[in-house]
Amino acid sequence: MAKINKTNAARLLDRAGIAYELVPYRVDEEHLDACHVAEQLGEDIASVFKTLVLRGDRTGLFVCVVPGDREVDLKAAARISENKSAEMIHVRELLPLTGYIRGGCSPIGMKKTLPTFFHRSAAEQERIYVSAGVRGLQIAVAPSDLIRFVGARVGDLVCE
Repeated sequence: MAKINKTNAARLLDRAGIAYELVPYRVDEEHLDACHVAEQLGEDIASVFKTLVLRGDRTGLFVCVVPGDREVDLKAAARISENKSAEMIHVRELLPLTGYIRGGCSPIGMKKTLPTFFHRSAAEQERIYVSAGVRGLQIAVAPSDLIRFVGARVGDLVCE
């Protein structure tokens, strides 16, 4: 088996003493979505989370981490982040603002620490998968450890 190179996100978890597993998967440039990742991992999509960066009208940038098959509810995201309104940032803004690219955005180790919010379903999972900061690699981690590490709040964030 090929050696897996640790990402900055993994090194940050190491430094914090948080247990995790790096899990590689085959990247398909045509299908960068979390459903494809879950399929590649052989995991239930409910445990594979995507990291989305939004901009609020009052507070600026913030992060929502939601189940891979769900859409973020912009009104709910605005409410939990203390904004009147919120919108997704444009994909071309992702790299300069976070240091990550589409399909490889992790809630861990962005260029700047941003307020972060996890969908409540994360707490119902024994472990969740989030991007390790590059395409083709996920971090499997206990959600309570990750939520505590990034200083996130938990709430309803998706369209029902």
